[in-house]
Amino acid sequence: MQQTKKLYDDNPYQTSFDASVLSCEPYTAPEKKAEQGTPLYDVIFDQTIFFPEEGGQNADTGTIGSHPVLDVQIKDGVIHHIMNVPFVPGQKISGKIDWQPRYSNMQQHSGEHIMSGLIHSHFGYDNVGFHLGVKNVTLDFNGFLTPEQLDTIESLANEAVYKNLSILASYPPKDQLDAMEYRSKIELTGPVRIVTIPGYDICACCAPHVKNTGEIGMIKITDAIKYKGGIRISIQCGSRALDDYRMKQRQIFALSALLSAKQEAVADAAAKLKEDNFSLKGRIIALQNSLIELKASAIPADIEHLCLIENHLEPAAHKNYVNLLTEKCSGICAVFSGSDADGYRYIIASKSQDVRPLNNRLKTELQAKGGGSREMVQGSYSGQKEHLLPIFQADFRVL
Repeated sequence: MQQTKKLYDDNPYQTSFDASVLSCEPYTAPEKKAEQGTPLYDVIFDQTIFFPEEGGQNADTGTIGSHPVLDVQIKDGVIHHIMNVPFVPGQKISGKIDWQPRYSNMQQHSGEHIMSGLIHSHFGYDNVGFHLGVKNVTLDFNGFLTPEQLDTIESLANEAVYKNLSILASYPPKDQLDAMEYRSKIELTGPVRIVTIPGYDICACCAPHVKNTGEIGMIKITDAIKYKGGIRISIQCGSRALDDYRMKQRQIFALSALLSAKQEAVADAAAKLKEDNFSLKGRIIALQNSLIELKASAIPADIEHLCLIENHLEPAAHKNYVNLLTEKCSGICAVFSGSDADGYRYIIASKSQDVRPLNNRLKTELQAKGGGSREMVQGSYSGQKEHLLPIFQADFRVL
């Protein structure tokens, strides 16, 4: 099969194309299952504007005629279009891509090159992983960067955007390629496409890019975490960065109103609220402990098996309650905390019997979740109190 002509190499801004069908075969790969039994087809054209899933970037979407292209893959230079309708070899077709996702991908990928080039030139780290998905863009490097260093790189990257530099893509002849220094994550054979952002990056890349850095609009780091001995950076560029800013701005507006604090003081107000809640929680636990001590002292000492259902005990008070009651019960003590609406947490304990069979019954009959030792189990139950009680009514004192 002849290699597919990649029209996006010549003009990444082209949105429609005409082509001839070279082959159409049934497609059975499990990762792209047909809906409701509709068969899928692997269609190959002599040329295409559809960029396949390659180099860490998701595939273009769009249509051939009126039919959606479900996936696009590449193997040995041949681009495979996964469709839910068959085509006839030799048939002439017209197709178009969804432009907004394509252009967004171009913005993200060009922004990634600037970031990776700067990190490599300033710190010597290599980009060892890249993913450009529908929502997330991540860059993995084999070294760690501090928040201050990330701020510096982000500022320099946006300076490259402001300069509106031309982004150049070419296939240098082998003698020139051998003499060039360029970034690449894999060993390459055959013609190599080089994307150059003057003064910032020279990298082997198969993907479409914007013509000028100004089209990237903005490069924003949205997250950074330690990853495999290095760092994983998440970025958003262009329209995605704007959408991300708007989303976060709405959240800040809402928090500002809820906390009755200016936007720039939201973090301090939230910290104060957390501190106040921690203090209140301590007081609630102290009050609950006092209450359960009174309740425990009022329970007769001759009870063998006991089951109590309480409203929303704090975990520390819940466990304290069980410990107090276990001292009074000669058999098994079970304490449930919660409500029908929110579900129940439970602790079952005994100093003389194995409580695991009772827990297994809860799991089998009520789909409860939990486990533990012979002496104590803990778990949760999402259901109604009326379904819980029959398990205990025969042998337990239920309070």
